[in-house]
Amino acid sequence: MVSRIYVEKKPGFDVEAQQLLHELRTILGIERLENLRLLNRYDVEGITEELFATCTPTVFSEPQSDTIYAELPEDANAMVFGVEFLPGQFDQRADSASECIQLISQGERPEVRSAKIYFLEGNLTSEDVDAIKRYVINPVEAREATLELPATLKMEFPTPDPVEVVEGFIDLDAAGLEAFIAKRGLAMDLADIQFCQQYFASEKRNPTITEIKMIDTYWSDHCRHTTFETELENMQIDDEKVRAAFDQYMRMRTDLDRDAKPVSLMDMGTIGAKWLKSKGILTNLDESEEINACTVKVKVDVDGEEQDWLYLFKNETHNHPTEIEPFGGAATCVGGAIRDPLSGRSYVYQSMRVTGAADPLVPVAETLPGKLPQRKLVTTAAAGFSSYGNQIGLATGQVNELYHPGYAAKRMEIGAVVGATPAADVRRETPAPEDVVVLLGGRTGRDGIGGATGSSKAHNLESIETCGAEVQKGNAPVERKIQRLFRNSEASRMIKRCNDFGAGGVSVAIGELADSLEIDLDRVPKKYEGLDGTELAISESQERMAVALAPEDVDRFIELAHAENLEATPVAVVTDSGRVRMTWRGDTIVDVSREFLASNGAPKHMNVHVEEGGSYIPDWPGNTFAERLNAVVTDLNVASNKGLVERFDSTIGAATVLMPFGGKHQLTPSMAMAAKFPVDGETTTCSGMAWGFNPYLSEANQFDGAYLAVIESLAKLVAAGFKRENAYYSFQEYFERLREEPTRWGKPVASVLGALMAQIDTEVGSIGGKDSMSGSFEQLDVPPTLVSFATACGPVDRVTSPEFKGAGNRVLFISPAYQEDGLLPDAEGFREACDLVERLIGSG
Repeated sequence: MVSRIYVEKKPGFDVEAQQLLHELRTILGIERLENLRLLNRYDVEGITEELFATCTPTVFSEPQSDTIYAELPEDANAMVFGVEFLPGQFDQRADSASECIQLISQGERPEVRSAKIYFLEGNLTSEDVDAIKRYVINPVEAREATLELPATLKMEFPTPDPVEVVEGFIDLDAAGLEAFIAKRGLAMDLADIQFCQQYFASEKRNPTITEIKMIDTYWSDHCRHTTFETELENMQIDDEKVRAAFDQYMRMRTDLDRDAKPVSLMDMGTIGAKWLKSKGILTNLDESEEINACTVKVKVDVDGEEQDWLYLFKNETHNHPTEIEPFGGAATCVGGAIRDPLSGRSYVYQSMRVTGAADPLVPVAETLPGKLPQRKLVTTAAAGFSSYGNQIGLATGQVNELYHPGYAAKRMEIGAVVGATPAADVRRETPAPEDVVVLLGGRTGRDGIGGATGSSKAHNLESIETCGAEVQKGNAPVERKIQRLFRNSEASRMIKRCNDFGAGGVSVAIGELADSLEIDLDRVPKKYEGLDGTELAISESQERMAVALAPEDVDRFIELAHAENLEATPVAVVTDSGRVRMTWRGDTIVDVSREFLASNGAPKHMNVHVEEGGSYIPDWPGNTFAERLNAVVTDLNVASNKGLVERFDSTIGAATVLMPFGGKHQLTPSMAMAAKFPVDGETTTCSGMAWGFNPYLSEANQFDGAYLAVIESLAKLVAAGFKRENAYYSFQEYFERLREEPTRWGKPVASVLGALMAQIDTEVGSIGGKDSMSGSFEQLDVPPTLVSFATACGPVDRVTSPEFKGAGNRVLFISPAYQEDGLLPDAEGFREACDLVERLIGSG
């Protein structure tokens, strides 16, 4: 029997309904809409009427703020419709309700399904109602729901067919291979698929579709940074600054004995830290084959005792997922940023959010075909990021949104996080034959399938309709449980190596743990039946981890996981075969050599043309001072982000040192975020992070834009009380689809060289970063983007907030000397300015 209940917020508590009413009247312009009511509907199957009645005031509602209905309220003046998640999409509201019912009953988990019911009141036309439905129903994840009570919630899942063997694959010609790429929606290019074909021809067999999909994921730009690894040739550089930087880069390659290595964006992006390390500057790096996040060794004060800790930081973008499903995409942006340092067994304790959007004030009627309204993207993405962070208990120290018309091509959604753990709790070993791989955390579903390859593709008018499965559906409470487990020293010290289930799912998360593996996909826990072997192999999520354990530690580790209410299942064994094998329903559906997988596909070569950079001078329209001042203060990039920031919890965890806004009236934005280390006891050690980037400057001149992004991030960090000598960078690159056009390739080359010169000039190295090279939609491109994050650790008593402290205090303007262009600071002058600020802060 299915039991049903409707829950509506009482007047005064119905914030969501009133906010949506305001949006529909002002943004959609439907002024005939007089009132809107919003009800949550719950259908439950598998419990008694008595248990359902018990759960009504505890699980489904809060009596103080909610009104409960057993039947759908009758309202003759209202148009009523419902919205529910698509089958197979993760519904956190229903999942949480089911888990709460189980906690109360101590029995089996019941089936729960939820929906939102909308009551629209007013003299509305059918066109008005259709417009409202289009606004509230994102076809990527949801559909209109029936108002009838179903006979059962149980879904019949057809038994999946055997995994397809791609017959005739090794015999296809070039045209046939290109048609195969298009038909199967692959991210790889013709050279990659031909390389793949040659491999399977050497194996004297045709591949399975699982093997093709797994290889496509492994070699995607998201996982293997294909664009950044492309060998750059025939460098034509018209800009003098870029030419000088490139020449210096080539001299650095010679100094480091790297002349034989390909010239690539990856080499340009990583050589700065290598060069500084060779000069004795970067000495505290924690280097291993496992690290998914930047990791440095630090000393931390714990109850007056100095201990060895690891400090981890990571930035991540989820631009494509947020563009097509903003709530889930932004939620998994912060979840995805968390999972990398979490896989390093660290506790993630503070986050930063930097985003890019087009004008959210543009009327919905002017939304580009195939796109969601910018207002919808901005507000829903903020809700998704903050919801996930708040649920997992992560303080958001800074939130900033940049506005540029180019981000109409694809939204920018960046999350940066910091984490830490005692060094003694981290064991780094290469898994040995007979070691066991345990899948820890959430179950596998269809959400997230193709996320890595999807983020590597440019998108078109149909993307919002066809790419829904690529968006992961994060489960913050489960990821929180993994954090709790990894804070248990006993559990953490058992783990030889750990990897998250981000891009690529089982195939990459487990496939990267060891060179040789036997993976049993039948043992992978599923959210529901009906998943085939390919889906089990490539579904992604951030609330799952793969951990490699010695056989004798498996039972105890699973026991500790169960104590945190976490599922833990052995799914693979390390071998010495030199191959990755997967079986499903008794059949081997993947059997490829590690050497082939690790090749990253066919080598890529590209010519580059760096055009002469332009200049950017802000221009405020108006003929009078008053008009120009009005233009300044009404500019979206000048306006305060305080309303946006207040959607996020900046103090959860009680470790925040700098509030997002300071001063008597809390109106002065902080320059950096800072928080104490997550120790068990008291500490005076904290971390800080700041960011820098200007999309308009980078659009005009990629070299100057990247250089100054790095300078800005470090200047903010130093002004917040942290020392330059303790700082590190991590960069986030986001560019248009480069295709095979040398001038488009010239943009990231100029940016990365600008960032490289800034590293050398500031004597601070970048030890991490993330690139996204698919910022195109039809003929629109995102502005060339390199966001710099600077981070450091230090004593909490040095942390400085920017507001004026009192009347009579002196105000000093500290400025370095500038180069001839008047834009870039002199390197020595900038370092001296930083040193002076550090001394002044140190002296109080």
